Amino acid sequence: MYKHVKNVAVSLLGTKNYKDVPPMMGAEDFSFYSEIVPAAFYYIGVRNESLGSIHTGHSPYFMIDEDVLPVGAAVHAAIAERYFFLSEQG
Repeated sequence: MYKHVKNVAVSLLGTKNYKDVPPMMGAEDFSFYSEIVPAAFYYIGVRNESLGSIHTGHSPYFMIDEDVLPVGAAVHAAIAERYFFLSEQG
């Protein structure tokens, strides 16, 4: 699934807009889903210093750059659509 997500993201956004993030320990239940269905955990970049969007998602100062929301939605949709298309191709 990692490879699939990376391929879709790079095809939509280009290699300069894709970045691997080192593994980190966190309090996340997401891994339990991946025991049942193929899964990948990824971030949609929302940092925009000119807008003051510089804090992480769990910070009380977090502010999202809403201009990235359509891009994030497109990536999410393309990952699912291409996954189903490829699984039907065999």
